[in-house]
Amino acid sequence: MTTRTASCTCGQLRIEVQGEPTGIGICHCLACQQRTGSVFAALASFAAPYKVIGSATEYVRTGDQGAKFIFRFCPVCGTNLFHTEEGEIDGVGVAVGAFADPSFPAPELSIYDCRRHPWVQLPPGTMAFEKDPT
Repeated sequence: MTTRTASCTCGQLRIEVQGEPTGIGICHCLACQQRTGSVFAALASFAAPYKVIGSATEYVRTGDQGAKFIFRFCPVCGTNLFHTEEGEIDGVGVAVGAFADPSFPAPELSIYDCRRHPWVQLPPGTMAFEKDPT
């Protein structure tokens, strides 16, 4: 089984995940734009179990549908590395860029496409949703 490790910029916080992603997506919502400092967030979902190495600072954000998402940041360098959904123990969302792997698979989904900057082009075959489909 494949093991992947994502790391913050300074290396203090890491997460090890097993197997292939259960989903890969990009989110253009304004909260993700602010959180990442980019025009979208690229996230890969992985099934449990996963292993966290190092310490993290947490920030809880309530989504449009009422779900609470717990984002984990490195307290040293500030990298937003991964998040979970409150009450869900089956998986984790990891920032794709933190794997530092240019061969990482392309996103399958694009959510909050209504907030996508017009100059951002989606990869061919990406399914786009105006808002969160869940």
